[in-house]
Amino acid sequence: MDLEARSLQPSIKATLLAKLREYKHYLNNLKTDVKRITSTDTNQAARDELLESGIDGTTTVSADQKGRLLMSTERLNQSTDRIKESRRTMLETEELGVSILQDLHQQRQSLLHAHSTLHAVDDNISKSKKILTTISRRINKNKLILSSIIGALILAILIILYIKLVG
Repeated sequence: MDLEARSLQPSIKATLLAKLREYKHYLNNLKTDVKRITSTDTNQAARDELLESGIDGTTTVSADQKGRLLMSTERLNQSTDRIKESRRTMLETEELGVSILQDLHQQRQSLLHAHSTLHAVDDNISKSKKILTTISRRINKNKLILSSIIGALILAILIILYIKLVG
């Protein structure tokens, strides 16, 4: 019809093409309605069929479902127990780690105290060494002075004896 309307004279052609578009639109609406109506019947029939077959197999399906549910529950309980045991082990490990860290902290503090004490002792030893070196120098200086005085006295005694004996 579309081809025939296009081949006609221009004055008739415009009105026929407009009517043709209206008819096509109307036809498409009718097709959509038919599809909707037939699909509703099909869906209803499918629903009815499923419900009838479900009623017959309810006892076997529910027993099977109960078995699977019991197995799943048992697995879930076992997993929960394993998680609780893992959590307990984790807490024990954490407590042990905290205890070890506290011991290490105390040992570190002891080592730092020993280190500072060692530095203080080292400083004191250095000061003592300087003092002993100074004392040793003074002793040597005093020995030299004392030896000089003894030598001078011996020389003076010898000079006095020589003068008295010779003179």
